Amino acid sequence: MSMSFERYMLDMVQPMRDQLTGLGIQELRTPEEVAQKLPSSQGTTLVVVNSVCGCAAGQARPGVAQALQHDVTPDHLYTVFAGQDKEATAKAREYFAPYPPSSPSIALMKDGELVHFIERHQIENRSAEDIAADLSAAFDRHCR
Repeated sequence: MSMSFERYMLDMVQPMRDQLTGLGIQELRTPEEVAQKLPSSQGTTLVVVNSVCGCAAGQARPGVAQALQHDVTPDHLYTVFAGQDKEATAKAREYFAPYPPSSPSIALMKDGELVHFIERHQIENRSAEDIAADLSAAFDRHCR
């Protein structure tokens, strides 16, 4: 029995999705879901732009997991998957201006407005602990 490439890719990325959804982060898989959640969310919202790259696996997802252990965390937790849910990711990036598209990346929004953003170049050369510390400090500033 042969497996299609698309099915293979779905099976490959599912553990990468599960790493975030297992933390209670809700996937937004369509542009409609993104448009419904991001601009109208009251309070604070974390949006993780997930990716298959090594820095997502080694730094971004573990850094987010560590940051969510902090005593202050955002009210809402969402993720979009770059390269997989392309339309949802493109829609989410509309709310991250003036930052250019980058994946992985991590956005913190307050009442629908971007207040903190970590771009790929700020992820790939830092440790998960550094990213967690950066996010925890942003949570302290914006989520209290």
